[in-house]
Amino acid sequence: MDLLGFGDLLLSGTWVTVKLALTSLVFGLILGLIGATAKLSRFWPARALATLYTTLVRGIPELLLVLTIYFGGSMILMAIAEQFGYTDYIEISAFAAGVAALSIAFGAYSTEVFRGAIQAIPKGQWESAQALGMTPLKTFFRIILPQVWRLALPGLGNLFQVLLKDTALVSVVGLNDLMRQAYVATGSTNQPFTFYMAAALIYLGLTVLSTAMTAWLERRANPAERRAAA
Repeated sequence: MDLLGFGDLLLSGTWVTVKLALTSLVFGLILGLIGATAKLSRFWPARALATLYTTLVRGIPELLLVLTIYFGGSMILMAIAEQFGYTDYIEISAFAAGVAALSIAFGAYSTEVFRGAIQAIPKGQWESAQALGMTPLKTFFRIILPQVWRLALPGLGNLFQVLLKDTALVSVVGLNDLMRQAYVATGSTNQPFTFYMAAALIYLGLTVLSTAMTAWLERRANPAERRAAA
């Protein structure tokens, strides 16, 4: 496939896409774990807030979420800055807006994955840890979380593949990701099929890599499979 000298441009866009996806994954996992913990909390306001969060975010298209954070965030920052006498325009970076939007969306969906994984662990393990004198926090991180990770991995892997493709939505606010660079190359050469097909193949390659990584992590998290492989 002849990329007419735009190969480096697509590679730079691919790197931005990967950085956006991985950064959003980290923050999204944190939000998901917090959301799942809140949903299972005995404190009803925490459950209500977590339910409101997941319901609202899962009901809003990711593109609308990106646009709302990118433009709405600038308006909020400008309104705050005006209180201190600053009147110039404040613009949120496209990367920061993309990370915020995708992290919030990923967190809402991963909340349910984590919640299901936590509920699948027998309550007797909590009781046994308590009988041994372990604090609830220590029990969660030493006993529960490793098992939650193993149970949640398949669902989180699927969500990451969706996240990886959703990064293309951030190109609408000017982020120079893979989709944006393919668009630029198309405008310069008037060959949309070539560059959009190249972008599709790169996205497919990234998806294959993420699938392989998820499968490797699942094997690492499952002692039985590790012994069978050995």
